[in-house]
Amino acid sequence: MKEISHVDFKGKAKMVDVSEKPVTSRSAKACGKILMKEETLNLIEKLEIKKGDVLAVAKIAGIMAAKKTHELIPLCHPLSITDIKIEFELKEKDKNFYITCSSKVKCDGKTGAEMEALISTSIALLTIYDMCKGIDRDMIIGDIRLIEKSGGKSGKWKRK
Repeated sequence: MKEISHVDFKGKAKMVDVSEKPVTSRSAKACGKILMKEETLNLIEKLEIKKGDVLAVAKIAGIMAAKKTHELIPLCHPLSITDIKIEFELKEKDKNFYITCSSKVKCDGKTGAEMEALISTSIALLTIYDMCKGIDRDMIIGDIRLIEKSGGKSGKWKRK
């Protein structure tokens, strides 16, 4: 059985000691989506949501969230993030209307940026929900997942 790094020999939660690890360039990319009514997607695209430019606000929220990940996830280390890119795509497939969000986080550090990318994507999507809930409470957020990561001892990983 593989040892769990966030648990001590007594089964108690602990922060991982990264003091001996080398600083390396690291990155992680996550994505997810929010399903909505066609009308909601059209209003977002036309910048006609009363609260403002939904995707611009969601992008800022995602960036801010990535920088605060260590405050939200108890055993995460604070990272010195060097770049965050958040992209949205408005889509329609088989009469399903949705927006995909992808977040890529880069840092130079002793631990990876996976949680920052996942938090960034999640909060960006939640911000879209918050800004549009007055016209569409049926929205569904989901499919949030890590797409790829690089750096550190384990190197590169990419979802198949």
